[in-house]
Amino acid sequence: MKRLYMFACALSVGLGGLTVPTLANSVRYAAPPPVILSPDRIDPWVLQLRPGHVRPHVQDHRPRASRRALRLNNRSGNRSLGRTEQLSAIKAKPRVPQMDPRFLPTVIDYDGPHKAGTIIVNTNERYLYLIEKDGTARRYGVGVGRPGFEWAGKHKVTRKAEWPSWRPPAEMRARQPGLPAFMEGGPRNPLGARALYLGSTLYRIHGSNEPWSIGQAVSSGCIRMRNQDVKDLYERVRVGTRVIVI
Repeated sequence: MKRLYMFACALSVGLGGLTVPTLANSVRYAAPPPVILSPDRIDPWVLQLRPGHVRPHVQDHRPRASRRALRLNNRSGNRSLGRTEQLSAIKAKPRVPQMDPRFLPTVIDYDGPHKAGTIIVNTNERYLYLIEKDGTARRYGVGVGRPGFEWAGKHKVTRKAEWPSWRPPAEMRARQPGLPAFMEGGPRNPLGARALYLGSTLYRIHGSNEPWSIGQAVSSGCIRMRNQDVKDLYERVRVGTRVIVI
């Protein structure tokens, strides 16, 4: 009986040292961890509920390419432009022809027979020379008459005009029916900013609103210059100046 009693005591002590899980300590039924929200996510919305606060800017997390496409759509009246269309629009932009830099004005040495103040136009070289007193000449690039409209001769400047008007002759209007009978002077006028009239002919040394044509044979016989070059020449010569076209 005494042995049985001691065995029961030992058994109760051993069982007392064991840990028996309860429902309260179970992982399955334990209280969930607290939810933590990033301030940069919730502040914009919380501030909207507070009076007197301006609605903050919410950062756009979309890819940059998507945001740019959206701006393009908005500018074009919600018209969707694909990458191919955008490239085509860029390529379709017309290029403005450039003047050959060889025909930009410069000063050269001159030891020829002509007196200072004389204008010489070399139609083959596409240059106009204004002879100076110090053994030099101012050289300008010019456009000349196209094939069939070449000419040569000696004349004097009989008139000077700023922003001259233009009356295309009947022969020219017959060749080009779209030409007006009269055009006021101005930037769109083919005679450009200045004109020097030669003798009693229909020919002039004049400016041009097509500067890329300088150095070319494209006119109906007139000598054309860039507007800035004909302005410079205009200030250097007077009525009565001798002009030699070769």
